[in-house]
Amino acid sequence: MNSSTARAAAQAPGPLLVMQGIEKSYAMGSELQPVLRGIDLTLERGEFLSILGPSGSGKSTLMNIIGCLDVPTAGSYYLNGVDVSGMNEIQLSRIRSKEIGFVFQSFQLLKRLDAMENVELGLIYAHVKPKERKQTAEEMLVRVGLQDKLHHYPNQLSGGQQQRVAIARAMATNPSLLLADEPTGALDQKTGAQVMELFHEINAGGRTIVMITHDPGIAAHAGRIATILDGLLTHGGAQDA
Repeated sequence: MNSSTARAAAQAPGPLLVMQGIEKSYAMGSELQPVLRGIDLTLERGEFLSILGPSGSGKSTLMNIIGCLDVPTAGSYYLNGVDVSGMNEIQLSRIRSKEIGFVFQSFQLLKRLDAMENVELGLIYAHVKPKERKQTAEEMLVRVGLQDKLHHYPNQLSGGQQQRVAIARAMATNPSLLLADEPTGALDQKTGAQVMELFHEINAGGRTIVMITHDPGIAAHAGRIATILDGLLTHGGAQDA
């Protein structure tokens, strides 16, 4: 995200995210299988929200729609004041690159690239100039406590350090929303707690975070919990926003 886009996003009025009546169904033979059954969710800027649910609850499908990786079958989704619910893949890709930083359970670092180069990836796609890319990548790695690991490769880093690189990469483009999918799922309890502390620091700095998890203990780190079950938000949806 360039500086003018970042300023425009920061100044956009109203909630960061508004979903109304979101439904998603998939074709199963000649029938449609509903996965999301009318999701209403409002997320204010600067919130830290956990979406908690077991396997098969619909949380991954909801995450994909929040992250503009998929579109709903019905309903509306406004992200930073823009209706993204009917966009095509090219439009969604542009929104993802500008508005959303992703953190995954499996880190998804490229093994052939060192920490700096992994963080630079999103900046390359955003057409940031090389000098600025390197400066931003280093700043992000320092911010997550990896100033002494700038040129280490993923196989030279612990799981917790790899996740910190992934968080630095997600933050490098200055997204409006940080979307984390089971971010501690591949980590031991102590390392997971350290990563959650980092999320708290990022949120305290004003970043909006949505975290998807099946673990109530991890979900409790957020300021608000929305529980999803059988495709319905049963707590923490728009009625609690």
